[in-house]
Amino acid sequence: MPWNLTSDRPIFMQLIEIIQHDIISGKYAPGDKLPSVRDLASAAAVNPNTMQKALSELERSGLVYSQRTSGRFITEDHTMIEQLKESLAKEKIEEFLESMQQLGFQNNETITLITKTLEGEKQ
Repeated sequence: MPWNLTSDRPIFMQLIEIIQHDIISGKYAPGDKLPSVRDLASAAAVNPNTMQKALSELERSGLVYSQRTSGRFITEDHTMIEQLKESLAKEKIEEFLESMQQLGFQNNETITLITKTLEGEKQ
């Protein structure tokens, strides 16, 4: 996921979300070593202190862990990663359903539209 940061929310929160996305999408596999704080900060064009704050939050959540002299690594807890993936997917679905309701669609109409769209992709 590119580092498309906006000014509408705290930068470190956006960094957390991008790194989480990179983990659940498989860019970083369980047990992979993360690039250094400076490398990540440079890639994202943010201050290293901001990146450090994001990584510290990811450590607190258990998604990332530090090895004193070796750097930071992605958790090897596949269950935790799958739970995060499911949780983020559920959030996206709820946002989508809310948008559809604002457009005037009932849930059954939304499901019908999704089904038609998916069937159209198969053809």
